[in-house]
Amino acid sequence: MRVDQFDFDLPNERIALRPARPRDAARMLEVRPAAEPELRDAGVRDLASCLEPGDALVFNDTKVIPAQLEGTRTRGEAVAKIGATLHLRSGHDRWRAFVRPAKKLAVGDRIRFGGEGEACLLGTLDATVAEKGEAGEVLLVFDLSGPSLDEAIATVGHIPLPPYIAAKRGEDEQDRLDYQTIFAEREGAVAAPTAGLHFTPELLESLSARGIEQHRVTLHVGAGTFLPVKSETTEDHRMHAEYGEVSAATADALKAVRARGNKVVSVGTTSLRILESAAQEPGGLRAFAGETSIFITPGYRFRAVDMLMTNFHLPRSTLFMLVSAFSGLDTMQRAYAHAIAEEYRFYSYGDACLLFPADGAVEKDL
Repeated sequence: MRVDQFDFDLPNERIALRPARPRDAARMLEVRPAAEPELRDAGVRDLASCLEPGDALVFNDTKVIPAQLEGTRTRGEAVAKIGATLHLRSGHDRWRAFVRPAKKLAVGDRIRFGGEGEACLLGTLDATVAEKGEAGEVLLVFDLSGPSLDEAIATVGHIPLPPYIAAKRGEDEQDRLDYQTIFAEREGAVAAPTAGLHFTPELLESLSARGIEQHRVTLHVGAGTFLPVKSETTEDHRMHAEYGEVSAATADALKAVRARGNKVVSVGTTSLRILESAAQEPGGLRAFAGETSIFITPGYRFRAVDMLMTNFHLPRSTLFMLVSAFSGLDTMQRAYAHAIAEEYRFYSYGDACLLFPADGAVEKDL
């Protein structure tokens, strides 16, 4: 498909720079596909009433790390400023990262991140460029490994706010709280699973009282997920891999939900992508642990998810393609036009939508 089919114009003022307070005060657009899509303005606090007892919500329990690093590359007397966004851990001492400017780096270069001290304890972290890839991607091998590396990244790193926020304001201490869900337990994400940002203990209590099950999966969200697609067709786009896990217990519980006629509701595209990755083999959803680069576009048939709660996504992004696959491109174009007209707040800190699938988008018999 042509990528320009997934383009739309968004007024700059519709981009949210801070989340709603409290989190569950955000708005939520209910979207039901039809010849004339049914669009209902609601709120995140209405979620329990939109579901039936016995339905199940699936949350991503990944935790965002301060993966934005700033440093210097030195060659003799030549010094260059380097910015790096870690996006996929590939060993105890190494991360794949997007760097800028990539043209300033060569394999074998040394980069010092953080301050000007001589050791990490003084606020620095050193790495070697082991590989250079496409689109500014490099493999960094750090001088530290394991928990020592994690501690150093936490010390010198910054929360990697999305570019559309970072361009308007700097990261601050409040972002370290705001850009983390209440489910965050397993460190490794470099971007938040933003649909989960809307949940509060009070909202979870109302869902439990309604008889809604709650389950967790893990997908360590990488920065590549949110990059606009620059190729002309979806077939030419390469997704970056992300690591995720679905436990056997969670897979069995969700299969039981569907077997009795209830719905599996993915909270976020990240939860959806790891569930769909775990449901690719014959027999349906199963335990999964590994990397996935699943790319979902219109024509895909969903195997593990019946409904999707998500935020409003960027034009020409893989995530807008995913929601268009789920509810239909025409439906999502109309839903986004409605959201813009009704002044919904967009992107990571913005409002939510609750999506029902288009006819034939979900496979029921696996």
